[in-house]
Amino acid sequence: MMMVKQEIRDYVKAVPADRRPAFERLLNVVRENLPGGFDEVIQYRMPGFVVPHSAYPPGYHVDPKLPLPFINLANQKGYIALYHLGLYADSELLTWFKTSYAESVSHRLDMGKSCIRFRKIDEIPYDLIAELVSQMTVPDWIELYEQSRRPR
Repeated sequence: MMMVKQEIRDYVKAVPADRRPAFERLLNVVRENLPGGFDEVIQYRMPGFVVPHSAYPPGYHVDPKLPLPFINLANQKGYIALYHLGLYADSELLTWFKTSYAESVSHRLDMGKSCIRFRKIDEIPYDLIAELVSQMTVPDWIELYEQSRRPR
């Protein structure tokens, strides 16, 4: 675990100085508001929060050796990204987030399927992100993930 924490510190140190405070604050918001049971890791070469194999032994379907991913953060070329897989899997959560974002931020949401891109780092809605990450527990995520994997 100490190695993971050091890897995360190294990742944060590598974020450009002008973005580092916003990135650190976003990472801390996720840490402080995510329900218990997720492990903080480096996954896909970025900080992330996963369901550990102890809670979900099958792991991630693409690579069962990997724990089930949930949230990742990355410093990209033109933005800070928050990847929240629950937004991709839960249409009600996505609708709530889009509506709440529009009500609390003056600019348009820049989002892919699960990737929220923050290009204006001085306008990251930290309170909204805190609320978003607090809404799904490990059992909630496992259930939603398994539902998404069932044949239709």
